[in-house]
Amino acid sequence: MLLNTLWLALRSIRRNLLRSFLTILGIVIGVSAVITMVTLGNGATQSVQNQIAGLGTNLLMVRPGQRMGPGGGGGAPSFKEADAQAVATQIGGIQAVAPEARTSATVVANGRNWATSITGSNNSWFDTSNWTLSAGRRFADEELQAGAAVCVIGQTVRRELFGERDALGEQVRVKQFSCSVVGVLQSKGQAAMGNDQDDVVLVPLRTLQRRVTGNQRVNTLLVSMQDGSDANSVKAGLTQLLRERRKLADGDDDNFNVLDTKQLADTLAGTTQVLTTLLGAVAAVSLLVGGIGIMNIMLVSVTERTREIGLRLAIGALEREVLLQFLIEAVALAALGGLIGIVLATGASMVLASVMSVPYVFDPTINLLSFVFSAGIGVVFGYFPARRAARLDPIEALRHE
Repeated sequence: MLLNTLWLALRSIRRNLLRSFLTILGIVIGVSAVITMVTLGNGATQSVQNQIAGLGTNLLMVRPGQRMGPGGGGGAPSFKEADAQAVATQIGGIQAVAPEARTSATVVANGRNWATSITGSNNSWFDTSNWTLSAGRRFADEELQAGAAVCVIGQTVRRELFGERDALGEQVRVKQFSCSVVGVLQSKGQAAMGNDQDDVVLVPLRTLQRRVTGNQRVNTLLVSMQDGSDANSVKAGLTQLLRERRKLADGDDDNFNVLDTKQLADTLAGTTQVLTTLLGAVAAVSLLVGGIGIMNIMLVSVTERTREIGLRLAIGALEREVLLQFLIEAVALAALGGLIGIVLATGASMVLASVMSVPYVFDPTINLLSFVFSAGIGVVFGYFPARRAARLDPIEALRHE
């Protein structure tokens, strides 16, 4: 009986293809919108997590001042290279520590110039920040000690100064001195904050201090923790050590701040997840609009087929059989709209993910939930028209014109 009822419902849908398509259009748009929004939101969340992870593994960023960001220093004294050495030797659970100083300058080479970021550090910088070399080598120990005129450049700087040429061994002028390119960094792309990570020239810390900035300041300590280390314990030990080295009394506030990139990644991911949920909820409203469309067209269908319903009831059809026929018809319309919406959403998500430069993350849960929800809408909004059809008086129905 169920198969026969299903066949009758599908035959009724096929009889009015255009009307059936227009009826499910709201469901199609709703399902595709929900899936697309959630998929792109998940892709954006993963992109943020990947970019934060690209800053470094289990990385703590220590900077002067009570808060991060421009003006956060508040006149607090900078760090020194000795601070990095003390952290590396006196704090347990530390994998590598890199002192980092930064400034901006215009570099010149091969008849071209480019404004970029000049970073001074040591070889631990590669480990703490997850940098690898696409060509060349790291700094030699004697180059770090002597502040030699050598540099490692990012892919953006290489492209702007040398085009497709091999940059190894070339000379790059930074302000008043020229450095020899000994390495080229592997590309990382855009960071979570929107800056180009490949737009960088790395020189030994002492080279930057003596030949560019003219001072001994260290802007940041990059502290990479060992896998399995307790972050809270490491941060507590790090804070205590720096307070002692910066001669802070017990009642004094810290004049430095410690940022855990894992916490930053979790915070940003949580924010994008909330926005994704919000967008998905807004898109889900169109599913309700589609459900109202199904109810409307089913009421019209009951009116059009009143004589047919009366004839079925007169020859012995049960009320529940008529109810089931119209209910299945409504569910079939909604489920068909859900399937078409899933197909459209998959294609749209792939295209938009590529345009937005975020990874395409297939989420079977949201696809399944959207399909079940669309079918559920067919049940909810199809029940009232189906019940109305089942309760028709056979005699009155046969008299209907």
